[in-house]
Amino acid sequence: MKRNTFDGMKRTIRVTEGLLEVLILSVAYYFVWRYGYERSDGFPAYYGNGKYVLAGVYGILVIMLFLNFEGFKFGYLKTIESFASQLIALFIVNFITYLQLCLIANVMISPLPILTLMVIDAAIALVCSFLYNLLYHRIYPPKNMVMIFGNDNAIDLKFKMDTRSDKYRITKLISTDAGFDAICQQISGYDAVIINDVAAGIRNDLLKYCYHNRIRTYVAPKMTDIILKGATDISLFDTPLLLVRGKGLTFSQRFVKRFMDIVLSSVALLIASPIMLIVSLAIKIEDRGPIFYRQKRVTIGGNVFEILKFRSMIPDAEIDGKAQPAVDNDPRITKVGRFIRATRIDELPQIINILKGDMSIVGPRPERVEHVRKYSKIIPEFDFRLSVKGGLTGYAQVYGKYNTTPYDKLRLDLMYIENYSLMLDIKLILMTIRIMLKKESTEGFNERKEIEQKKQEILAHIHGEQEEQKEKTPVGSK
Repeated sequence: MKRNTFDGMKRTIRVTEGLLEVLILSVAYYFVWRYGYERSDGFPAYYGNGKYVLAGVYGILVIMLFLNFEGFKFGYLKTIESFASQLIALFIVNFITYLQLCLIANVMISPLPILTLMVIDAAIALVCSFLYNLLYHRIYPPKNMVMIFGNDNAIDLKFKMDTRSDKYRITKLISTDAGFDAICQQISGYDAVIINDVAAGIRNDLLKYCYHNRIRTYVAPKMTDIILKGATDISLFDTPLLLVRGKGLTFSQRFVKRFMDIVLSSVALLIASPIMLIVSLAIKIEDRGPIFYRQKRVTIGGNVFEILKFRSMIPDAEIDGKAQPAVDNDPRITKVGRFIRATRIDELPQIINILKGDMSIVGPRPERVEHVRKYSKIIPEFDFRLSVKGGLTGYAQVYGKYNTTPYDKLRLDLMYIENYSLMLDIKLILMTIRIMLKKESTEGFNERKEIEQKKQEILAHIHGEQEEQKEKTPVGSK
């Protein structure tokens, strides 16, 4: 009961914070509209409560867009992430509001007051994101957590969660080799339990035990869990059924997705053409080498195509065509290459791939041919991601990192495929802006050796503890 009350208070505080921010933003809009538009020549005067209705509509739009772009997730997201999410939402809200006011005035009005409002909104969002995140971490210290793992590689999750020490603190690791009874005896003193990469049988038992004892539990989903999440409920009988189609997107979904790809990529190519021309000249002038870098990638149905990028490395940077991932301060990267990689400009030629139909704007990132062969041998389900076209951005790009493991990327890609909607595509396109502000999104592989060394030390300690426990346990006891 205490845990439910604690969570209820947390939700109440977050809702209160969110509504207070929406109220401040709506008041800011009211004054900008009142003194920037209503009193200007040619704009109809509002009498009675009409002006308050406009402010209310603005507030509703803010709430809807904040919810869609994770703007209210104070404490869960870092300050820069929640600020970026709110900034994206506020840009859309103010754009819609500007068009609304143009309709009311029946003329294209000056955008200056709305641009002023955008600056004010950005300042409000920055202050609220900072203060609310600060307040959250003051009231709710990091959870003291225990992670139960079945596979040694599952410990990687601990290192990922350690990067958010402001929210999570894994202080205990228990291998399933310890046995169900021993695990249950140890987890009662912790705030939460993480079940990661555990065999189905013991996972089900642990989940039921935690559910029965009201222990907060995080579960890393298996492939089948993600597939079931996208299933359709059938309630025709007294036995619940879940329908898993497993055919990717429907015909209508593919049609709408392709239409959106053509429209948006055409507009993007028109806007980006001057930038692409300047970058092409800069690459050619620097070392006289080819402008584009072409590489064979795999997309829907296992079809192979050549992906286009602006060349950011010296010619023949890959020996015998073998993949050699870039590392920090890689000497193969050219001067122009460093800039276009940092700003993601090197990806712009893929707009051409999208127009040709090789790719989509949103979808699983297409892998190299040799990587698909390699990963498919290790992860039999890897081909599941080939049920849709590869994309310029996607679920794994927004919520993952540059060095996210193939298995985790596959799980993220399946989350996208099984929960696909047009609104999800639009959300991911806009959320891609947010990841450009995240340092983690471009992390390389340099820290991998250090992580592996720490992991081996942790595993040796855990196995040593288990051996000592076995020696102390009397023969014949559980």
